[in-house]
Amino acid sequence: MKKSAVLLPGDVLRNLLDEYQINPTQLAEDIQMSVSAIRQIVSNKAKISLHIAKRLSKYFNTTVQYWIDLQNTFDLIQLDQDSELADIIKQIPRAKKPSIRAVASKPVAKRDTSRTATVEKRTEKKPRKPRSKKARDSELQESAAWDDA
Repeated sequence: MKKSAVLLPGDVLRNLLDEYQINPTQLAEDIQMSVSAIRQIVSNKAKISLHIAKRLSKYFNTTVQYWIDLQNTFDLIQLDQDSELADIIKQIPRAKKPSIRAVASKPVAKRDTSRTATVEKRTEKKPRKPRSKKARDSELQESAAWDDA
């Protein structure tokens, strides 16, 4: 794809500003962003993040996806032009799924049940002894003392 056929996110924003006769300062004020951030986007020096896409979509009555797609398309084209990354990508092998036979022929590990019984014994709850009337009364008195304090 030629660079001239690509819609740069900043160019689209600049065209919308012209169409609506809005300057970057007014846009920045309306969507509560800094003027420098808007100018960076318009000059294609900054990317349109999700937060910015959400604001622009509300302001210009578009979808968030529209702005994200513009930015992603531009980013992918730039990635394709990165020769260093292209060399790395060429060297990456493709993942291969194991055949059904290979998966079926692997032995299934048996579960060690010797520890399970030990864990169950430790986690068993002991029956609770009923408290004496004297113990209940002293707890109530302590509770009342804390409430009065």
